[in-house]
Amino acid sequence: MSQRSISVVKPGLETTVQELPGRIGFLEQGFPVSGPFDAWSFRQANLLVGNDRDTAALECQFLGPTLRFDCNAVVAVTGADMRPSLDGVPVAMWSSHVVRAGQVLALGPAYSGARAYVAISGGVDTPVVLGSRAVFHMAGVGGRALVAEQVLPLGVAGPTTLDAPALTIPEALRPRFATDRRWDIEALAGPNDDWLSPEAVEMFFSSDWAVQAKSNRTGIRLTGPEFGFAHRAIHKNSDHGQEPSNIIDHGYPLGAVNLAGQTPIILVNDAPSTGGFINPFTVASAAFWKLAQAKPGDILRFRRIDRAEAGRLRAELGRVTSPGVTALA
Repeated sequence: MSQRSISVVKPGLETTVQELPGRIGFLEQGFPVSGPFDAWSFRQANLLVGNDRDTAALECQFLGPTLRFDCNAVVAVTGADMRPSLDGVPVAMWSSHVVRAGQVLALGPAYSGARAYVAISGGVDTPVVLGSRAVFHMAGVGGRALVAEQVLPLGVAGPTTLDAPALTIPEALRPRFATDRRWDIEALAGPNDDWLSPEAVEMFFSSDWAVQAKSNRTGIRLTGPEFGFAHRAIHKNSDHGQEPSNIIDHGYPLGAVNLAGQTPIILVNDAPSTGGFINPFTVASAAFWKLAQAKPGDILRFRRIDRAEAGRLRAELGRVTSPGVTALA
């Protein structure tokens, strides 16, 4: 039996293979978790094509790829609206589509959101590196972004019925993208909120923060008001560094709002796990999909929650990305 595959006609803008749960257990060696930035859209794409929800698929950012299928398959596109088409004919997002060998799937620029996901029956079968197929593009771990004429192997899939009815994700179960370029982001205070003045903590949760163009899968940089610091940040031992936002090197939680001087940087999927800046706040994991879909210039407004609510939000996200959420179109 020949290897199933797809061929890259146009790579899009930094299209990568991603997989859940990502690269676990290698933070101490400097390898981030990686994995899909918007796990909600990623998992629903996989469910539509009959895969396990964590199967390797493609993440496309801002501008999607053009792919030629070398075999029959089922495909689904979710996430940012990149207006997919098959052989030039528009096809619906959030739905499954049977593709014949030789057909071409093309994605364009993101009209809403920033990142789309392409799942294919059988999944992308690239080599496993350090326990995962997830790509950390900046260091070339697990591969790099797609290039033209690249051939991507696919895993074994069940028999494809060319007249199979489509499946779709009901609108009520899809992520709701901001239509006014404003996003409400759930975040917790800590672990270093006591290095800020109480007024600065309140200011963070009551201010608008603009996403900078210099944002990526390593960190979302923000522009907003200046922070004031607590006594302990200004009057500290020299081993903590000179600037108020400096602290002796320590671990960074995923989702930390890392304060580099006066620039907050939300540490996301490909971020470092240690460093010498304070982390006054942490974005809840259930809100990562919003960060993934926010474009430069979009406004983030942070809503303060506690650990209990963060856990509830995570559990709710798990329910809407579980088998059984799809329905016949």
